[in-house]
Amino acid sequence: MTIWTCANCAIEHPDTDAPALICEICADERQYLPVGGQRWTTREELLAEGYRVAVEELETDLFSVEAVPRLGIGQRGLLVRTAHGNVLWEPPGLVDDAAVAAIEALGGVAAVTASHPHLTGSSIQWSHAFGGAPVYVAAADAQWIRRPDPVITLWDGAVDVLPGLTMHQCGGHFAGSSVLHWPDGAAGRGALLTGDTVAVGADRASVNVMRSFVNNIPLPEVAVQRILDTVMGLRFDRLYGAFGIIDATARPVVGWSLRRYIDWLRGTPPE
Repeated sequence: MTIWTCANCAIEHPDTDAPALICEICADERQYLPVGGQRWTTREELLAEGYRVAVEELETDLFSVEAVPRLGIGQRGLLVRTAHGNVLWEPPGLVDDAAVAAIEALGGVAAVTASHPHLTGSSIQWSHAFGGAPVYVAAADAQWIRRPDPVITLWDGAVDVLPGLTMHQCGGHFAGSSVLHWPDGAAGRGALLTGDTVAVGADRASVNVMRSFVNNIPLPEVAVQRILDTVMGLRFDRLYGAFGIIDATARPVVGWSLRRYIDWLRGTPPE
């Protein structure tokens, strides 16, 4: 049988003789189906087309794990290295032998997780490549699991993925949308890995939150406030989104950005 990957979002699906008729992730209002309709691919096809996975250091004990060229949604996966093992955050929708060897040399993978269903990539394949490392999925998003597997661990509210690395459920983009708090990041000032739960703005000086980024569906005030309350309870100076970084003073940036969002929702923007 074959492990099928949606060519649009690069999320893996069950290993079956034939793929599903449609990718439910892309058919949802938060995502989209391409003009040409549903198309599927496989790991073997992607490798034959020249795709690879690059592993590069971003800061001490943090590495990007990214498909080259851009694949699917195109998020930048991250590997956080700790004394208790490594966490692979939002892995790409492709696994190759060179990247597995590079990550093995960095200490391997003790757990796999993601901020929300759009950015799970090939989580199960990555888990299997490292001995069945647990894949953490927020229970609130269990319905969006595309490839069920015994390695999946459901959680709710907050969970210590490894000592010193805690997932916090914020909601918003998805009910289970989460962030990963890394207190030792940014040279001890603290870093927050947010995916699209809190997205880095194009100006790299603000953040934004949405139900759908591609279809311009906003969040209600109560959801924005929950994200704000959850994130502002954490200590961090640097923020790694799925597509960008706020290198310093990220916590106050999150605070004023989301308060600005609430002001506009209320119809009371500052002059």
